[in-house]
Amino acid sequence: MKKMQAGKPGRAEGGSWLPATIAEMEARGWEAVDVVLVSGDAYVDHPSFGLALIGRWLEAHGFRVAVLAQPRYDRPDDFRRFGRPRLFFGISAGNLDSIVANYTGNAKVRDRDDYSPGGNPYFGREARRGLRRRPDRATIIYAQQARRAYGDVPIILGGLEASLRRFVHYDYQQRKLRASVLTDAKADLLVYGMGERAVLEIARSLAAGRAPEGICGTCERLTDRQLTERNLPQPPLKLPSHAAIMGDLALFLAAEKMVEKQALARSSRPLLQQQQVHWLLQHPPAAPLTSDELDRLYALPYTRRPHPQSGEVPAFRMVRDSVTIVRGCCGNCAFCAIARHQGADIVSRSPESVLAEVREVVAQPEFRGTISDLGGPTANLYGCGCARPGGACPRHDCLYPKVCRHLKIDEPKLLDLLERAAGVAGVKHLFVSSGLRMELLLRAPALLRRIVEHHTPGVLKIAPEHTEPEVLRLMHKPGPEVLEQFLARLRELAPGRRCKGDLLNPYLISAHPGCTLDHMERMAAKLKNLGLVPRQFQDFTPTPGTLATAIYVSGLDPESGRPLHVARRDGERKAQRLALAKVVGGRRQKNRTGQNREEKI
Repeated sequence: MKKMQAGKPGRAEGGSWLPATIAEMEARGWEAVDVVLVSGDAYVDHPSFGLALIGRWLEAHGFRVAVLAQPRYDRPDDFRRFGRPRLFFGISAGNLDSIVANYTGNAKVRDRDDYSPGGNPYFGREARRGLRRRPDRATIIYAQQARRAYGDVPIILGGLEASLRRFVHYDYQQRKLRASVLTDAKADLLVYGMGERAVLEIARSLAAGRAPEGICGTCERLTDRQLTERNLPQPPLKLPSHAAIMGDLALFLAAEKMVEKQALARSSRPLLQQQQVHWLLQHPPAAPLTSDELDRLYALPYTRRPHPQSGEVPAFRMVRDSVTIVRGCCGNCAFCAIARHQGADIVSRSPESVLAEVREVVAQPEFRGTISDLGGPTANLYGCGCARPGGACPRHDCLYPKVCRHLKIDEPKLLDLLERAAGVAGVKHLFVSSGLRMELLLRAPALLRRIVEHHTPGVLKIAPEHTEPEVLRLMHKPGPEVLEQFLARLRELAPGRRCKGDLLNPYLISAHPGCTLDHMERMAAKLKNLGLVPRQFQDFTPTPGTLATAIYVSGLDPESGRPLHVARRDGERKAQRLALAKVVGGRRQKNRTGQNREEKI
């Protein structure tokens, strides 16, 4: 590959969007771009959107970046919009897995996509022939069209969908196991996890004329010969192959446990899995950004609004007045992919960085005085860290079965941040709307009191998920005593209406692997006795890249290896859901994606 110079940072005077049209590219005086970032989301230049984070990060390091948001994928024309990119196409399905975006947990087609203009999932009149703005398995479809447009341009996959589908995975819409998305897309490289470091190193390697090999945080697709010739620093850990898993579903669970263990330990040993005629080689994870680097990432010149071509994007309204304060989660819930994608290391932004962004939000013309959320994957993990002596923790599993004695909880740090942020001129209300871990709040009584008294937007979001010990164990959640202790503490802090539980918004899951109808009926009775109204609940969705999905597919207990009950039939899943709905008498509820659903008894 010919060695070349990357472009200079291209931000227009006064700030502007990254070029999303040829006119915007030409307005910067560019004849070509270095990178075209393709996304299944509408283009919103806000740090809550992965496309904006990666685009601005590359721009800040001197690369010319263009954005191709929700391109037509029935032909390659849109992929030629900016001409041949000098370095690569960076392809993502968007902030969501495309199957999760397009289908409910029971594989019913969604009629709304909050990451599309106006929430309309279709291209204008194309709804009649089912042409959605975000195709199913968008990463693969976009890669195919990019290859048709410019066959010699490297294709780099990234984002949540690619990250969680990098090994053999389960597709609940097709109800089958699929090979790695890297194999199916026939792309050149896959970036997993939070991709800032890996993407930047890929861009620098290609700009210098080097092959982007051996980069931490990436996966490669290799032939037998290429694998033999590769000089790896450590012998890779071999996962069960695609063929072996198809012949024995227990191996799917075994593979997921191996991937999870390596990820939590931040092991430097590569992983290897045979995918038909190719091998998937995963290099060690990239180091998480430091607090200083995270500050710099969020200080980049985002316009903080949708591109004019995108119009109104519902997902933007939800995050417009919010500020992310922490990245990563050490909870490792079996049904959740946050730890697999963001990592289990907790990285908190500095108070100065958060306050600077709060002031940016206040300066926006649409701001009406309320910061809607100061949070992240788990808001009260802000300031937490590992105090383990003698080096890194091999588990990074800090909250199960109980809070690790080495987890450092910095209650004063979050208390100070809340007080200072609420005191910014122009802020009338400041809420913590992200989920909160009850077991951590029990250890931070002053923080709990402040959140309840000053920063709760009507209801406090907690996530007990279930009440039955057998199911909680499979969910990788602490026992039911935590919820009981938390409610008792709330009654001490806030008697009256809060004693009835109407301050709380508990997230709950039905039909989780290992959960029976009897479990659900017992949970419904306990919630009623506790005075808790389940405002938000949903059926378990077997999404890629989670241990719970591997339990769902294999039907096996991950600890004992013995068979357990899995509710797969629609009728049984509905029965479990209705057992919970009876607690609220068929009131209109919201599921975990925020979409209304009428539960009929």
